[in-house]
Amino acid sequence: MGILFVTLSGHGHVTPTLAVVEELSKRGDEVEYATGAEHAEAVTGAGARWVELPALPDFHPVTANPMDEWFPHYFKAMSRVYPALLDRCRTDRPDLICYDSTNWPARLVARELGIPAVRTLPHIASNEHYTLMDANLAWSIADDLDRFVAEHGVELDIPSTIEAPEACSVVFVPREFQPHGETFDESFHFVGPMLGSRLDEEWSPRRTDLPLLFVSLGSVMSDAGFYQACLDQFADGGWQVAMTARDVGAAPENIDVQPWFPQPAVLKHAKVFISHGGMNSTMEALHQGVPLVVVPQTPEQAANADRVAELGLGERVDDHAELRAAVERVAASGTIRRNLDRMRAAIGNGGGAGRAADVILSRVPRAA
Repeated sequence: MGILFVTLSGHGHVTPTLAVVEELSKRGDEVEYATGAEHAEAVTGAGARWVELPALPDFHPVTANPMDEWFPHYFKAMSRVYPALLDRCRTDRPDLICYDSTNWPARLVARELGIPAVRTLPHIASNEHYTLMDANLAWSIADDLDRFVAEHGVELDIPSTIEAPEACSVVFVPREFQPHGETFDESFHFVGPMLGSRLDEEWSPRRTDLPLLFVSLGSVMSDAGFYQACLDQFADGGWQVAMTARDVGAAPENIDVQPWFPQPAVLKHAKVFISHGGMNSTMEALHQGVPLVVVPQTPEQAANADRVAELGLGERVDDHAELRAAVERVAASGTIRRNLDRMRAAIGNGGGAGRAADVILSRVPRAA
């Protein structure tokens, strides 16, 4: 029946796969996409047939450490996905399963039914030389995991709910951005960022006489103190600011606050990007050669921020009081500009959605 993509939720995980779906669909391949209802329109728009998965419930942390709450929240959602996906694939068996690295039920289903699989990673990869996320962070799922394993008779431990090897992995970053990139073997294909038809979106700044600063913490995170710091530090009119935020109150004339911007289109005009450091945002900025000021909100974003700083592509900022100074520094740095030019060349050499499609199709069994 063709290729089944599996990504339950998360714009940062679903969005980059859509460019690959578009590419496969253009080539005439049959693609289905198993995800939650909130992404149904996006995946059908990319050319796939939607397969409904049980939705990820809204996440409302109540403690000072949301990560401790996130892991059991996400694990419970994945626990519901596993039997639904297994039944679906038994009834309508795909030729290949292409699954997001965090969607471990798809890996288990592929193993159970002997279906070839490709893992997609919208973030930095891990191996014996580099680990993106410490599995100890997920200690809070231990009891739920034990019950799930006993009920379904599968092999699963805490580390493999976060990261597990696959015979073929497609990584949506260039090898040059990957820490210890030279240590990853031929099972890892570093194809670079996936933008697809999103590059065709249009947007124009209000003014052409001021440099444009784009500010966004992505589609999930929010920080009232951060937004206020941006309003205060850029109110003097030296920069034109496009800021993704909600309910921040009155903004100065030079700061355009909207709940959503077409990010790749805005980045075509931006001189600097203040970002949370999500990998999609990071890659989209580097694709356009825009220097970054990264204000990380999660451990994964902190790793991205450190890599941006290490490679001289921008700066990491943890003190909101330093935002304006960091923006001015990265905007003026010739060294950062040269590093950005080199990274843009590496991204171009990665092959993008076309190469990702080639890799995926190479794993599809062909009739004799």
